Formats: sequence, C-alpha cells, structure tokens
Amino acid sequence: MTELNNLWLTEAIRLREEYAGPLEDLEANRLARSAGGDLPTRIQRRALWLADRDGLSEALKHWLQGARLALIVLAVLAVVSGAGLAFAAMGDGLHPVNVFWALGSLLGLNLILLLSWALGLVFAGEHGASLGRLWLWLSEKLARDAKAAQLAPALLLLLQRQKLNRWAIGVLVNSLWLLAMLSALVILLTLMATRRYGFVWETTILSADTFIAVTQALGTLPALLGFSVPTEEMIRASGDAALNIESARQAWAAWLVGVLLIYGVVPRLVLAVFCLWRWKAGRRTLQLDLNLPGYAQLRERLMPTSERLGVSDAAPAELPRAQGGVSEQLSDGALLVAIELDDDRPWPPQLPKSVSNAGILDSRESRHKLLEQLSRFPPARLAIACDPRRSPDRGSLALIAELARSASATRIWLLQAPPGEALDAERLGDWHVALQQLELPFADCAPMNWLEKGHD
Repeated sequence: MTELNNLWLTEAIRLREEYAGPLEDLEANRLARSAGGDLPTRIQRRALWLADRDGLSEALKHWLQGARLALIVLAVLAVVSGAGLAFAAMGDGLHPVNVFWALGSLLGLNLILLLSWALGLVFAGEHGASLGRLWLWLSEKLARDAKAAQLAPALLLLLQRQKLNRWAIGVLVNSLWLLAMLSALVILLTLMATRRYGFVWETTILSADTFIAVTQALGTLPALLGFSVPTEEMIRASGDAALNIESARQAWAAWLVGVLLIYGVVPRLVLAVFCLWRWKAGRRTLQLDLNLPGYAQLRERLMPTSERLGVSDAAPAELPRAQGGVSEQLSDGALLVAIELDDDRPWPPQLPKSVSNAGILDSRESRHKLLEQLSRFPPARLAIACDPRRSPDRGSLALIAELARSASATRIWLLQAPPGEALDAERLGDWHVALQQLELPFADCAPMNWLEKGHD
C-alpha cells in the first residue's frame, strides 16, 4: 500500500471517530506502541490496524476499483465527445465548410472551460471542477461498498491541507480534454482524408480584412511547425464561394488542423503535464496534521501511557477470527496462561521445563502486562486454560482472541470440573460454539505434549 493510501486511511479513521465516536482500539494502540517510531508513525499503524479490522482497507480497494471504472467511463465519453465535435464542425460534406464556424465548434467550448478552470485556479484557490466532482460521484457509485462513502471526504480533506486538490483535479480535467481534442483531431484528419471539403467564410457585419487578419494571426504558430496558411488571395476568394482549387483546399485543411493542434491539443497537454508535476511534488510533502483534535488525543495513548482495558462498544455481529498473527520465525518457546480461575483450583499444574507459566489473568493490570510482554516476545505455542463453569462472555472471548493473535499457534484448554461437581452442558456448548467462531482448537485435556514438542 502506498504512503498516500496509508495517510488516506488514517484520515478516514479520524473522520469516522469524529462523527461516530471512539473505536475500540486497545489492541491497535498496544501494537502501535510496541512497533515504536514517532507519533505520526504510531498513529498510522493504529489506523491501518483498525482499517483492516473494520473492513475499511477492503472498502478502499473497492473505491479505487470504482475510480478506475469511472475514469474509463469518462475517457470513453471524452473520446465520443471529441469525435462529435469533429463531425459537427465538418458537416455532411455536401455543403462547404464555414471555417470559422468549424473552428468555433472544435475549440469554442474547450477554450471557454479552459479559461474558466484557469480563473478558478487563480482567484478561487480550491477549484472544484465539474468533471472532478463527477468523477468522485461515479467512483463512489461504482465502488458498491457502503463503507467507501467515508473515503471521498477523507481524501479531499487530506489534499486540501497541501492545496493538492487543484492539481489532482487539474490532471483529471486537462487529461480528459486532451483525450477529447486528440479524438477530434483524429476524426478531423480521417474525414479530410476520405471526403472532399470546400471551405468558405461568411459575414454580415465584418469586413474581409478582419477575416484575413484573424486567419493569418491564428496561423502564425502553426506555420512555425510547418502547417500551411491560406494566402490573402485565397482568403478573399473563399469569402465569395468555396474554392475548387486543390491548393486552396489543402491550405485551409492544414490551417484548420494546425489551429486545432496548437490551440486545442498543446495547451491541454502542457497543463496536464504541469498539474501532474505539481501533484507529484506536493504528494511527497503530505503528512498528518497533528494539531487536529482527533490526533492530539492519541498522543496520550501512543507515546506511551496507560491503556484502558475493557469493552466500550456495541457487540459485533460475529466474533473476530483469532488465528495466529505472528510468524514462526519471530516467535519462540511455549507458554501456559489461565483466565480468571477460582481459588479452589490448584494452579499451575506440573509443567515441562521448556514450558513457561504466565500465571492467572484476573485483573486489568495482569492482562496489560502479559499483552505488552507478548508483543515483544511472542511464543511459538500458547495454551489458554479456561474454566467452562463461567459463561463465555464477550470480554473473555476478546481477550482470548487478542492473546491468540500474539502467538504462532494457540490451543484452548477447557478445564474439567473439580471433584464432586459437574459441568453445565448448555454452558459448555456455549463455549464450544464461541471457540468455533474464533476458529481456535480446544480440548478438555492438558495440551502438555503439544506445548513441549509442538505435536501430540
């Protein structure tokens, strides 16, 4: 994932917490602290973990897919629009082409919108072009993910801090218009290559000298690239009727192509490249604004300080998967830990020398201490002893899942009832169902051979 995507997801998490309240982030904070780094790095690590857990990372992939589809749709529309401009300019070939009417059809709308974009860039600062808003809207619709709705506002806010909106939208707008102008140019050349056109100019209130001056002025830059410009005699003669002289046809055709290339294609190409350069240069300077309240509040939790353990959010629809989150290369040894055992149980049992005892977790402090230790020294094998006489409440299951993610492999030991007592079958069934949802293996016998040797 790119640095921009990381910052993007971090900003999306901040917005989500700002509008919907703080997320359950105890494990995310712990992992961010254990990874180290400065505050922005820890904030990003925390946000990326939360984004993965809550499906926002997957939503970002869907949004990017939608954005690519939206670009394809807009690109097709640009090609079709450019072709339509060329057909509208040249007509059906049965009548002479009014050169200035054709030129207006080819360049008029493009130049008006180009001037509008430039004025907005200079005077309005953050200019939201209609094509840019359309692309964002299409991206969200094509993403087909409800969580993706949070991503567009997060991206806009992130880019606004470095004033990169204008350059990102500039790349999009100018690239699409460049595609439209290239499409118009290709269709124009195709039509001229396959049909015979005559060219005229018509006016009621302007003089011939005006058209001569305008034609020659517009043809100055194309002439530098080798495009021919109609002579004064050709221009005057074209005011009366379409010239059938082949040289005049070719001169007008070359002039029209040259003007479209110089005043239609080249400006959009230059602006697209310029906006792309400014975008890439500005993107390297993107960073989090640590003065925002959402980030300032995290300093106390990540740099580091105490961590609250407990449940503060609504119960999820299903329990999170608790498969090992540590590779075997990074882990070592075996560990046995128990969760909230009563005093009537002797503990710990006799352990092999290679198996360590982590004691009984019966307080927030003991949980916090063990989780911090496991983040630095993850075990290869972890056995968690649970008393099935207790209900498998959400807090215990969340702790089991978090412990399991700190080891390469985990097994649950459901302890037998003390002599003279019997386990409640319904409660034991609840444990089985809950542990199956967590996808953790469990048994009612001590997994000592597995802890010691890695197999049964």
